[in-house]
Amino acid sequence: MSARLELIPLENFPEVVPGDDLAGLIASSLEANGLALCDGDVLVLAQKIVSKAEGRYRRLAEVEPGPRALELAREADKDPRLVELILQESREVLRVRPGVIIVEHRRGYVHANAGIDRSNIRNNPEDPQVLLLPEDCDASAAALREALATRCGTAPQIIINDSAGRAWRIGTVGMALGTAGLDPLFNQIGGQDRFGNRLEVTEPALADELAGAASLVMGQAAEGLPVVLARGARLRPSTRNGQALLRPREQDMFR
Repeated sequence: MSARLELIPLENFPEVVPGDDLAGLIASSLEANGLALCDGDVLVLAQKIVSKAEGRYRRLAEVEPGPRALELAREADKDPRLVELILQESREVLRVRPGVIIVEHRRGYVHANAGIDRSNIRNNPEDPQVLLLPEDCDASAAALREALATRCGTAPQIIINDSAGRAWRIGTVGMALGTAGLDPLFNQIGGQDRFGNRLEVTEPALADELAGAASLVMGQAAEGLPVVLARGARLRPSTRNGQALLRPREQDMFR
């Protein structure tokens, strides 16, 4: 690990539309910002631009809610069509209250409303649409890493992040939904601290910590900074991906 970390947003990143070549946009933006990828660089991408490039929009007018969606919509005070999409994107509904439905997404992470969002997308009040999470964030991260290696000659480590709430805490933080080229965890169990004490539970979620740090630079509203270059993190290379961050159900104390 490094004692110094630099977070550099890619300024003036273009609006992403379905079918866009994200690797090409990032390569051009790096050049426009006077940057070149170096070994060990990490690119943190807002989930939303990945979803946009993959065309993960859904028009609510095209959604027919089923009986379960109608029931949950009344309980959560939500549009039944949106609730139907939440159910389609989920394995299990965990909690419901007015305004939010907490689910286990079909990719395993626990997320409010299955990560489906209306913010920072163009919308017509007469024909509303929403944006779903990428089909597979880890696969998206791996494909982007490979494409950037071809274009730039260097394969950056990739994190796709999103904001999420946490048990026992108010507010949202950035977390990693998908990764490529880095070990998302740093297992120090069995090591020693400065005083020789054996570490028994120490396993920092480095991908989540870096996702949260990049979120500070990205912002959550109209900043328009969806890609951040993290330099100096010195994360360990790995073939593991974001699935390594998911706590096994038998160890989950919140269900």
